[in-house]
Amino acid sequence: MSIYPDLFLTFAKVGVMTFGGGYAMLPILQREVVENKGWATEEELTDYFAIGQCTPGIIAVNTATFIGQKSKGILGGIIATLGLVFPSLIIISLLAGVITQFSHLAWVNHAFGGIRVCVCVLILNATAKLYQKSVVDIPTAVIFFLVFGLSSALACSPVWFVLAAAVAGIVLKNVGVKRA
Repeated sequence: MSIYPDLFLTFAKVGVMTFGGGYAMLPILQREVVENKGWATEEELTDYFAIGQCTPGIIAVNTATFIGQKSKGILGGIIATLGLVFPSLIIISLLAGVITQFSHLAWVNHAFGGIRVCVCVLILNATAKLYQKSVVDIPTAVIFFLVFGLSSALACSPVWFVLAAAVAGIVLKNVGVKRA
């Protein structure tokens, strides 16, 4: 199969199976892009998510663009992005006219409550996988716990935490902190 249809269909599959936004997409992206297709490594996917968080736009769309561009250049980035958003455009268009008519029903509210809980579990699982691949020594553990604590206590943009963590990584690497 040509890479372009494969990019589109793979990201369309990710887009149609994801509820809850970019973070909920992480386990599906990890399975499809890293394990099934080999278009990125775990570390690259983590980097794409981090960069996607810092750049304007939706994290999942940015990540799809990065992976598509890495696989097949600018056209690959465009096709992967279109594949990711296409299912959402169709589903939202179909639901938009109907959802307000049924939002008052108890079973609809309960279904959305169940979906929210499921999304939280998916995000937690993705976070655990990212943690295992990212926190590999004492310096990365220190950065992790500092960012976790500060982001819990302070109400500021995640961009500042990502930039500070990048600077801390550079400083720790250049001052010769040995990995444990």
